[in-house]
Amino acid sequence: MSRRSKGVLSYLALTFGAAWGLWAIPLRLGLQPRDPRFQLAILPAAFAPALAAAIVRRWVTGEGFDDAGLRPNLRSWRLYLLAWPYPLVVAGFILVLTTALGLAQPDWSLQRALQALGAPPDALPLPGRLLLPLMAAQSLLTGLLATPILLGEEFGWRSYLRLRIAPERPLLAAVATGVIWSLWHLPLNLRGHDFTDHPLLWPAVFTVTTILLSIFFGWLRQRTDSVWAPSLAHAATNAVAGSLSLLLFFGGPNPIFVGSAGALSWLPLGALCLWIARRGGWQPIAERP
Repeated sequence: MSRRSKGVLSYLALTFGAAWGLWAIPLRLGLQPRDPRFQLAILPAAFAPALAAAIVRRWVTGEGFDDAGLRPNLRSWRLYLLAWPYPLVVAGFILVLTTALGLAQPDWSLQRALQALGAPPDALPLPGRLLLPLMAAQSLLTGLLATPILLGEEFGWRSYLRLRIAPERPLLAAVATGVIWSLWHLPLNLRGHDFTDHPLLWPAVFTVTTILLSIFFGWLRQRTDSVWAPSLAHAATNAVAGSLSLLLFFGGPNPIFVGSAGALSWLPLGALCLWIARRGGWQPIAERP
């Protein structure tokens, strides 16, 4: 077995074993996915990919961290500017498509979301003309602040697995990483972590989305030679999912379609991936033995 194969198999065993084991604790304690305590309890597992990659690099293969992309490499600042606000563009497409297809109208007052979160019935919504820019700014700030947390995933998926799994075929590496990334989330998705009403259908939808995101995040990682750019993009994606998409459509249309990782997101994400392809985004990754 080559050193690369040994490293990949060891990484997968460690990151799946650690995360699934940590997720099992709150589930066995009876915490429900929508319980805020559950969200806090599963947070340590977000660092399982980074921990697994560090262990493999240091002790299993001994290859070190030379290609780990730990430096921000801010000379590629234009790509950081793409990575940070791009989820707002995706969310904008979803809003337009949802309205154009007649699926639903966003709840600009946020009354559905506020009531579900336990706010008083007479809670005053923000003026509509201020709501969208405030939510957009809040999600971008949250994404920026959460970037070190999402490095816990990206250091493993994009800065180790994608570089090792098929270095001579970067598109295949990105797709395979996206599928594995989705499978890693499976215990949570089957328990309805994202959408409790669709625990069986959602993993299939989620897999398509993770493949598209993996292509984009992997391209950012390769072009910037830094793990920080995909970490920023990942954090911004999660922040927008937790604000714009979730709050505006809370309790309304089927989130399988209108969620930030739902089926309607495939159109803008697919267009982004085609743009990457036109820019020659599938250059082979430097292979290690």
